[in-house]
Amino acid sequence: MTFEQASLLILLLAMLVLFSLERFRIEVVSIAGLLAGHALGLYPADQIFTGFASPVVVTVVEILLIVQVLARAKLFDSLAAAGPSGFQVISGTSLLTGFISIFMNNIGAFAITLPVALRLGTALAIPHRQLVMPVSFAALLGGLVSLIGTPANLLVSDALTKATGASFHFFDFAYVGLPVAIAGILLISFRVQRLFPDLDDAPATVSPATRRIVVERRIPDVSPLIGVRLSDCPQRFGIKPHALIRGDNFVFGPLDQSVIEAGDVLLAEGGDTVFVGLAAAQALMADAHPHGLQPDFTRVEAVVMPESTLVGSRIRSLEIFHSRGVAVTALSMRAPRIEGRFLDLQLSIGDILTLEGPRMAIAEALEESECLPLASAASSEPASLSLRPFALFACGIAASAAGLRPDVSFAGVVLVLALLNHLNIRQAMADLNWPIIIMLAAMIPIGQAVATTGAAETIAGWLSVVVPITHPLFGVALILFLAMALTPFVNNATVAIVLTPIALEFARAGQHAPHAYLIAVAAGASLDFLTPFGHHNNTLAMGIGGYRFSDFLRAGWPLAVTSYGLALFLLALFWL
Repeated sequence: MTFEQASLLILLLAMLVLFSLERFRIEVVSIAGLLAGHALGLYPADQIFTGFASPVVVTVVEILLIVQVLARAKLFDSLAAAGPSGFQVISGTSLLTGFISIFMNNIGAFAITLPVALRLGTALAIPHRQLVMPVSFAALLGGLVSLIGTPANLLVSDALTKATGASFHFFDFAYVGLPVAIAGILLISFRVQRLFPDLDDAPATVSPATRRIVVERRIPDVSPLIGVRLSDCPQRFGIKPHALIRGDNFVFGPLDQSVIEAGDVLLAEGGDTVFVGLAAAQALMADAHPHGLQPDFTRVEAVVMPESTLVGSRIRSLEIFHSRGVAVTALSMRAPRIEGRFLDLQLSIGDILTLEGPRMAIAEALEESECLPLASAASSEPASLSLRPFALFACGIAASAAGLRPDVSFAGVVLVLALLNHLNIRQAMADLNWPIIIMLAAMIPIGQAVATTGAAETIAGWLSVVVPITHPLFGVALILFLAMALTPFVNNATVAIVLTPIALEFARAGQHAPHAYLIAVAAGASLDFLTPFGHHNNTLAMGIGGYRFSDFLRAGWPLAVTSYGLALFLLALFWL
């Protein structure tokens, strides 16, 4: 093994570990890895930023711009007015999500259909835990079907073009992706009703979902918490205390010696319904909101999306809310790290804010900060009901399916949307999910170095000792397994970039056509059901649905096994 190969493998391993730990922002890790690759001599200076001009990156940007227009149309909101119940609602909303995800990125499809699913769940007394995870998984499954369903598909198609001179057609992925998507959606829709039963028999007007939140509340004079030791709060009241503030000072000392007094401020964590009950019993009291008596005062829950400007900010610095008279009264965090007071909490992707204030002010702030409201809130501008953007997007899809390059066809769609005043390109560019775009562009030169340094050939040689890759079915099975093993820990685009050169080397070594190997990479990279952090959709679902890490394992492993077996069978049937 050469120095370049060894250094590249070490760099890739380090980046994959940093991606999975989520301690640093993904765009920072990507740029650092990109520059480190040049410093190690893996590619020359004139290739460092070639990823930003890649047709794959350009196509992803164009689709994200178009999705912003389609999301404002709220075409599917009318579905929340009425509908069937149980399995039909879960499978129906999931199939709708999967269908939308065929033609746009997974997060966009998830964001469009999630509010519809939640309103249906509330109206029909279906637990949100039975709806959110299937919708998230359906968005991932729908991306298997078309060329633009996920960046992984675009990446492997671009690699095929460079290797053979011909790219995949628009629906070439559907031979494997469509049956896997339908089977997966029906399977998870069936399983969630047994995994997450409604034990509370909640009435139709109340959401049965319970979510753990962090709040800071004052102790009124009549509170039953007065005189209670902090160590007794979990058993007696179902809340976990994190800090007790008396005056302007923290009360330090062992929990079994810290006693709550009237007028104290308690920073605590617990179920949202628990705090509702404590407020009704006058055990805890929120500070009065200055707009509380106004007719347009409302309470809204909103999730921090991957592209949100709030990611990494602390609550005290959210001027986008404070300046509009909007208060953050509670926070649901995927991995609570409580340091200091409530205003010192730092926001991450998938965290859920509870906001109180004027309805229009909340809607404006959420739109500007790129957060997704989970309850109805008035928009600062009327929703467009025009079908013109959908018709234009359909024309772009048709042009791509007819053989026109996707980056060219969707550039035309963006241009026409801008000319017809459906899209403000300057504002829309500012609202893009730039961390993902930067990560994708920065990883492309590193992925190309896997092939140019001979690392792919070396890895393929190692794997051939274990698996007879000269037989195409064994090679495809191994590639599919590797992709599915990596994608629960890092994003699917990175998996595709790393494994594509290895898949091409497998095909070359066995003297086989590379199509089946590349589709195995794309499919495996999107079959991410085992962890909440491999894909942003699962991260969002964990916060919104109040799932535990183990819930993804329990729900996801049968889906992963079934998808692997079915995908391998279809690959052998259609591509080998």
